[in-house]
Amino acid sequence: MNLPIYMDGHSTTRVDPRVVEAMLPFFGEHYGNAASRHHRFGWQARDAVADARASVAKLIGAAARELVFTSGATESNNLALKGVAEASRDRGNHVVTVETEHRAVLDPCARLERQGLRVSYLPVRADGLVTPASLEAALAPETVLVSVMLANNEIGVVQPIADLARVARSRGVPMHTDAAQAAGFVAIDVGAAGVDLLSLTAHKLYGPKGVGALFVRRGVAVAPLMDGGGHEAGLRSGTLNVPAIVGFGRAADICREEMAEEAVRLRGLRDRLWEKLQRSLGGVTVNGSMASRLPHNLNVSVEGVNGEQLLTGLSDVAVSSGAACSSVRQESSHVLRALGVDEALARASIRFGLGRFNTEAEVDRVADALCSLVERLRAPAPVFEVDDEDLPAEWR
Repeated sequence: MNLPIYMDGHSTTRVDPRVVEAMLPFFGEHYGNAASRHHRFGWQARDAVADARASVAKLIGAAARELVFTSGATESNNLALKGVAEASRDRGNHVVTVETEHRAVLDPCARLERQGLRVSYLPVRADGLVTPASLEAALAPETVLVSVMLANNEIGVVQPIADLARVARSRGVPMHTDAAQAAGFVAIDVGAAGVDLLSLTAHKLYGPKGVGALFVRRGVAVAPLMDGGGHEAGLRSGTLNVPAIVGFGRAADICREEMAEEAVRLRGLRDRLWEKLQRSLGGVTVNGSMASRLPHNLNVSVEGVNGEQLLTGLSDVAVSSGAACSSVRQESSHVLRALGVDEALARASIRFGLGRFNTEAEVDRVADALCSLVERLRAPAPVFEVDDEDLPAEWR
């Protein structure tokens, strides 16, 4: 068994060796610019991008022409939120999102508020789910976009996106979802879900960092964030990162082919970990719904310990307490606070993100290590008796 053991798959994933193999020729042999239209180097790059676009689109049930390549889900979210708001200025100035969204949605929403738009933040139930009734109540005549993430990056809860999209569509409001954590792990069909915009990133599904995509349903108006060259149908100018896009396409193909079987395996590993923790530890609770959850996610809080001690004490295990991009913040998780989790428990939470390369033996080792660590941290500090004669006179 190789140490340390990596179980932080919600922050990023290891690039699959099959993906690396597909990318390598495009760093050297096929190094053309996909926008170069007058020679073979450009044609090879163009065709490779087209193949990758088709592969990523197929993963979510979209048409290839509806996919815009970006640098990742953060850019995709920004393009969806700011782009729709800009394109819809004459129709309204209200956006609806959720309290438990990733910062890549919450921060752009805060920017929109500073620019004069109104943003409503939907609450979640104790299990982390949004209800269609709460969305219905938040919609207004001036609402131009609803943005609800498909699966939460901390607690793995999968929202009822189709039901929420049905509410938004009944009011003529486009629906965006951040699917960065869900794509490649659960089946997605943008048609069946009824979403109009969907954000993706490659590095969460065993592809390279620095490349993502935004699905934009035909007819949805989006203003570009960047101008210059008119790449990606004018929605995202800039020379395409061909090697990364090729890797994204290969990663999407692998996920599509192996996802159903892999989800069963990951759910088994996740449940094995949870059962071992429950059996060996008292005062351990799972955060968020277990019934509507990503197969590879487990987020637990452990009573009576300091969260930072948990993370540092697991020296041979890579896990986290929440979103990687929020790790510099000293405050407890905004997601757990939205669920109503006690502050002490929120600070004593651990997020496990299992993945393609984890094994049953690793799960057992991590469970044993965590249980042993918690027992030590919970043990009362030893009390030492000191003879008065051993004390300085002024202390007696």
